[in-house]
Amino acid sequence: MSEHIETILAQAGNRTDDVKTGAVSTPLYFSTAYRHAGLGQSTGYDYSRETNPTRDVLQQTLAKLENGVAAFALSSGMAAIQLTFSQFKTGDEIVVSDDLYGGSFRFFDLLTDNYGLKFHLWDGKDFNHLATLTARSTVKAVWLETPSNPTMKMIDIKQTAAIAHKHNVQVIADNTFYTPLLQQPLNEGADIVVHSATKYLSGHNDILAGAVVCKYDSDAKWLARNLTTTGATLDPFDCWLLVRSLKTLPLRLAKHEANAKAIVASLQQNDAVDKVLYPGHGGMISFYVHNEEWVNTILQHLQVISFAESLGSVESLMTVPAIQTHKDLTEKQRQAKGITRNLLRLSVGIENSDDLIDDLSQAINAAAETVKNK
Repeated sequence: MSEHIETILAQAGNRTDDVKTGAVSTPLYFSTAYRHAGLGQSTGYDYSRETNPTRDVLQQTLAKLENGVAAFALSSGMAAIQLTFSQFKTGDEIVVSDDLYGGSFRFFDLLTDNYGLKFHLWDGKDFNHLATLTARSTVKAVWLETPSNPTMKMIDIKQTAAIAHKHNVQVIADNTFYTPLLQQPLNEGADIVVHSATKYLSGHNDILAGAVVCKYDSDAKWLARNLTTTGATLDPFDCWLLVRSLKTLPLRLAKHEANAKAIVASLQQNDAVDKVLYPGHGGMISFYVHNEEWVNTILQHLQVISFAESLGSVESLMTVPAIQTHKDLTEKQRQAKGITRNLLRLSVGIENSDDLIDDLSQAINAAAETVKNK
């Protein structure tokens, strides 16, 4: 029976305990050790760093969502990125899109300085340049975010994959912002998908988690071995919470997007806002206010939206990428990417859209008045 993604999510974990109890909510298994009946006999579970029944339910659900052959649930989004890069070795070169989460850049600097990998920046648009880069025998992968963080750049995954695969170069996509409901990179040609599951997949600001989904068995076997070795697996309780959170993802994301579109329309009419960046779907918005001196006052006057890092939760959160998520970039790097001090990133929650619009308007107006009265 073919199931829609909403059905897969709502049914996640159901019928996994039919023999013993018939539990509709999947059981939570805390055990780290599993008893064997004798030599060479196993239930399939030996030690929880390798496998855990609750984690298996989550991973099977994640694989279905992205149409992959296998998924891995990890202790954070950065752990997911680290697992993906465990494929590579000293001397390998990676093409990366030039607008990414700041933590990704920080990790790439670590790999460059300490492990001898080399990274090439690509603007996500010049496919002739991409073809030249991927033709190098030492280039092993293309890493991209679409939409990008924080300037919401979109990259054509299908065209990227078509070029990269001509030279047997792997394509890895960070799908945190759009989730499998809005975009399925494996279906577009990517080989591996990565998520910070802390964000939309969790959606409640109470789980730190990451996910990796593979299109091919060969990649999955390699990463499974590496994950067993390094051990950054997600604990059973957070796996259970994440399964529960996924059940409402379609409802949450629909509200995120409806709110975001209403806010974008309002911000575009606000003379104090120079430019709004919105990829057309989802709940992430970035915008430039007219004066960087306004930023701190805006943050201090917010009454519904919280000034806090992270994104994708039911609560609306605002960040200043230049001093938070991308603070480790040099000023020159930030300027080149458009990450200026008057850029604000808004993760739109599921509150009433009128309340969010009113909150933004009064905070921006208060900032403009404060500066004018100096």
